[in-house]
Amino acid sequence: MYFKQRARAAWHAALWLGAALPGLALAETGVSDSTIRIGQSAVFSGVAKDFGIDYRAGIQLYFDRVNKSGGVNGRKLELVSYDDAYEPQRTAANTAKLIDEDKVFALTGYVATGNLVAAMPLATKAGVPMFAPLVGTTSFRTNFDRHLFHVRAGYDLELRKIISHLSTIGNKSIAVVFQDSAFGKSNLATCEQLAAEYNVKVVQTLPMAITATDAKAIGESLAKTQPGAVVMIMAGRMTEVFIRDYRTSGAAAPLYTLSVGITDAQGSAQRLNGKLEGLVTASIVPPPQVPRLPIVADYQRDRAEFGQKIDSYTALEGYIVSRVLVDGIKRAGRSLTREGFITALEGMGNARFGEFPVTYSAKNHNGSNFVDLEMYTRDGSLRR
Repeated sequence: MYFKQRARAAWHAALWLGAALPGLALAETGVSDSTIRIGQSAVFSGVAKDFGIDYRAGIQLYFDRVNKSGGVNGRKLELVSYDDAYEPQRTAANTAKLIDEDKVFALTGYVATGNLVAAMPLATKAGVPMFAPLVGTTSFRTNFDRHLFHVRAGYDLELRKIISHLSTIGNKSIAVVFQDSAFGKSNLATCEQLAAEYNVKVVQTLPMAITATDAKAIGESLAKTQPGAVVMIMAGRMTEVFIRDYRTSGAAAPLYTLSVGITDAQGSAQRLNGKLEGLVTASIVPPPQVPRLPIVADYQRDRAEFGQKIDSYTALEGYIVSRVLVDGIKRAGRSLTREGFITALEGMGNARFGEFPVTYSAKNHNGSNFVDLEMYTRDGSLRR
């Protein structure tokens, strides 16, 4: 009887402590009374480093804005980032460390299809939300995972915009040059399906290695095939390599790329010495240098205030992602939990962030469907 009474007293004390000190007794992993820890694994070195560096810069920029204003419900945001050098095995190792050792609340800012493939099973098993990877591959949107939320439009919407445009202007044949990776191969399949839907013939498909330094053979092959246009499914510096050698091969078909094709536009323009001119790209955020939308005006204001020198489409995307993430955390309330965060996002419905539209529900975690087409000028600027 004595031991039963002691156990009952301890149980009541625990209940009282949980009610009196919810932040201490019932705290979620990665959440303290003063901080919310968010984890990121992305590419910060190697041929695709611009993606990770710019994406992190945009995310951190809005974190800085929020933290200067006192945080979210009194908690400051902390971003813990590790370099995976674009290697999925390192992404998996970094993700395990973020979850098991750093004890993050959620994950964000991941880059590339294969890297997300490596990370997602770990996040799902641990019940950790994965928010807004820089990935548009269709399979992540059709194979629903409650822990995964997107912000950017999918590559299927980007490719649909490109293919439908080509069909509208009467261009009925294309060649596809694709990155020899999970990202390239999966989106090649999507491109072929869309081409069939719009009665556009795919006359040639050519793989290209991520680390390729020469694309002369590909350019010469395309010059012989003479497609009506070339659709590029690739990312990072390999895009420059292809454009450089294609432009000198004698081939003259117009070039189209996904939003991830070029990140450092001004740098690419200088290195390509004018050969970037005329490249048409899909864009999944508004132009970062044209503040006609409030979200872009806010981004440029915060860049100026916090001295952020990086200014790119990818940085603006990171800023938007961060703003949506913070809104979800706010909606989850002071007693923040991972489940509460997921539920809050699913209850968001149709929302606008500085006029940038994002939609979530219990059955739709895809975020935005904003896609536009723009053309690069000689100096790396974009024109619609």
